[in-house]
Amino acid sequence: MRSFIALNFNNEVKAQIKDVINKVKSNSIQGKFVSEEHMHLTVEFLGEIKTDRVGLTKDIMDNLEFEAFTLRLTKVGYFKRREGDIYWLGIEKNDTLFNIHEKLYQSLIINGFELEDRKYKPHLTIGRKVELDNYFTLDEINDVVSQITIDINKVDLMKSEFINGKLIHSVLYSRQLF
Repeated sequence: MRSFIALNFNNEVKAQIKDVINKVKSNSIQGKFVSEEHMHLTVEFLGEIKTDRVGLTKDIMDNLEFEAFTLRLTKVGYFKRREGDIYWLGIEKNDTLFNIHEKLYQSLIINGFELEDRKYKPHLTIGRKVELDNYFTLDEINDVVSQITIDINKVDLMKSEFINGKLIHSVLYSRQLF
């Protein structure tokens, strides 16, 4: 099953992010934008795992000893792509987030998971294959983005699957942070 470990957001935060997405979308010529049910911050992408590895993943998550924390968004950015850019919301540097990622990564590797070996660059993808109107600049919304804070009190193991042609993310397990 296709899985990942993520931080999910409450409805108030999702609404704020949706407002940013709508602003970018209304000033775009093209793009496929993230829906509210797919808004999350990936901490570690696991890829395809066997069902019998879910229990081990839960155990690894249970060994996290972190307190709840707050993230702050920074700005809208993008990765250049020929077919249209990938737009994202940046995350202010947060030691707790990086420590959670590092602890998960090391524990998963030690337990035989095959993970991507690249530097962790946390961001929230908001749109793919996006092409902005020429007259719109991101500066117009970066002030709004930088005011968004996200209280994190749990880490979720997620399953990603297509059901009736629609991508569905569902929570398999939640590890509370206190």
